[in-house]
Amino acid sequence: MKLSKLQRSMLRYMARYYREHGYPPTIREILRACPEASSTSVVQYNLKRLEEKDLLKRAEGVSRGIRLHWERLRQYGLFEESAVRPNGHRVPGVPEAASVLPRIPVLGVIAAGEPIQVVPRDRENADEWLDLTSDLWRDPENLYALRVQGDSMIDASVMDGDVVIMRHQEWAHNGEMVAVWIEEREETTLKYFYLRGDKVELRPANPSYAPQIYPADKVRVQGKVVSVIRALES
Repeated sequence: MKLSKLQRSMLRYMARYYREHGYPPTIREILRACPEASSTSVVQYNLKRLEEKDLLKRAEGVSRGIRLHWERLRQYGLFEESAVRPNGHRVPGVPEAASVLPRIPVLGVIAAGEPIQVVPRDRENADEWLDLTSDLWRDPENLYALRVQGDSMIDASVMDGDVVIMRHQEWAHNGEMVAVWIEEREETTLKYFYLRGDKVELRPANPSYAPQIYPADKVRVQGKVVSVIRALES
């Protein structure tokens, strides 16, 4: 397969990064690692060419949405190791093949700011789906994703436009970041959870926002944040 020097360099770096970290690099990390690339747009262009050659696949709108097609890389001699040997046993230190990635639904938008009204959705009516590596997520049936709107959690490194990966649960320990439904307002929000007797404090991670206090029986936990996927950098 005919590839440019930069494309080969990018593939080697992505494979090495994946082995070391268990997830793919961002566009800017690829740029810093590959001196042949002069800008993020050059990296984006070459990722598109590699995707056209079916050597990788990208998830739209997420910065770590690259997954390598390990078997094709091995088949064309582009990478010295495969994620799966011919007999089906995994190579130590190499993540599970991208072809068996679990998928989780993106079920809408959640506010990191003032609560906003959302339309309840189920997995069958998901806005879109995200592929996640199975070495990172062992329980995909109980996971879902929400896009963040607002900046009240920026000190927790949750930015406007990010995607939060949620584990569905109806309880929370104090200090956990959760999605909560505020019954009296029929709105949902993303905050730190603190139970104070018969009250619940929903605490932001931004000094510009005040904590919100509600009766405990009027607040329903809908899920706990287990990870954040940064919005794609321009």
